[in-house]
Amino acid sequence: MTKDEARLEDVRGWRRKAARDLRAALHEAIREDDVLWSIITLHAQQAAEKSLKALLAWHDAPFRKTHSLEELGRQCAALDSTLQELANEAAPLTEYA
Repeated sequence: MTKDEARLEDVRGWRRKAARDLRAALHEAIREDDVLWSIITLHAQQAAEKSLKALLAWHDAPFRKTHSLEELGRQCAALDSTLQELANEAAPLTEYA
């Protein structure tokens, strides 16, 4: 496996994990009774975190093991400044990690 293929597989892995977290959040959100908002926010935070890590992996940008959307968002915005506003909006989700 080449370095590019390994990087692409890493990105796909992060995206798969993010998609699973998003599905879990949506599954809980459509319940008709006893919705567990803490579970929804946890999975939403995890989906955002893993999506940011996928972007960093795509750019081969190292990141430390963290749940901080603020930190990951700063790194992503450094790669693409158009992401700054989105990163700022996502940062408060960190408390649900």
